[in-house]
Amino acid sequence: MRLGRLGPLPLGGIRGALPRASCRGLVVLALALLAGCAQAPEPVTPRALVGAWRARIQFSGGVLAPIKDLEFLYVFNSGGTMTESSNYDATPPVPPAYGEWRPAGVDRFEAKYTFFMTSPPADLKSLSTGGGWLPAGSGVLTEQITLAADGRSYDSSITLEMFDPAGKPATGGGVATSHATRAGF
Repeated sequence: MRLGRLGPLPLGGIRGALPRASCRGLVVLALALLAGCAQAPEPVTPRALVGAWRARIQFSGGVLAPIKDLEFLYVFNSGGTMTESSNYDATPPVPPAYGEWRPAGVDRFEAKYTFFMTSPPADLKSLSTGGGWLPAGSGVLTEQITLAADGRSYDSSITLEMFDPAGKPATGGGVATSHATRAGF
């Protein structure tokens, strides 16, 4: 066996070493190229929920069940916060709901948001003396969202819990289903 600069040469000398090394290198290069060309479908990222949405909501029980045209407008922010407003926010006057959302799996999200309720004035005179639409408790909505594959709509289930002004559980909660579409031009 002869010695080369980097150690012993194979029996065929330098000519025998080059073809084997070249073949190995070509196989490794071909595998690397094939691996780079094969792309797995990109999963929907949490950013896929970010933006404005319009949803139709139908409760099957509780105080909101009689409402057949309930709609929510949502904004899901990239930092995990959200805002919801309904087409009934003025009946009685209540502010929008505020909360948070998070990923819950591939194409799945969970949102939890709170709104405050008000009670109507006892009479018109109480409006002029600082009474009227006073705090009457709150509601907490927990929503399980499943995003459609195209990212343009989602379906969800919603649970509503009601609380009195002292924060104790109150009657009137319920469950609902929702279908939302992404708002846009």
